[in-house]
Amino acid sequence: MKKRTPISAIMTKDVITLNLTDNLEIAESLFKKNHIRHIPVVSGEKIIGMLSYTDLLRISFADAIDDNEEDVDTVVYNMFTIEQVMAKNLVSVNPNTTIKDVAEILSKKEFHALPVVDNNKLVGIVTTTDLINFLIEQF
Repeated sequence: MKKRTPISAIMTKDVITLNLTDNLEIAESLFKKNHIRHIPVVSGEKIIGMLSYTDLLRISFADAIDDNEEDVDTVVYNMFTIEQVMAKNLVSVNPNTTIKDVAEILSKKEFHALPVVDNNKLVGIVTTTDLINFLIEQF
């Protein structure tokens, strides 16, 4: 295993994002359609927050109702904005941060994804799943 491998080698580069003008129904749709758990919230190319699927579950009954039933979600989602639900105090890394350093950050924090930022521009996202898949490839 290469100890100095940069996170850019395993990060997701085609990042699905949300804007503050989007609503939580759009967010849930993106989570489910793309089978992802974290979506950066951006203003232009600058990241301003991170929304996780867990954030949505905290305010809704999304997993407690049938997938075909959307009425409950709509009512709850209309009570909140993305800005109210997203995480705002983000830790980010740059593309040259080593995989080892990212693993250390994620192992000590309570979140499971980090935005990858270069010159204040969102260029990727790395998750604990990315790290696990990288480790699996090493064996």
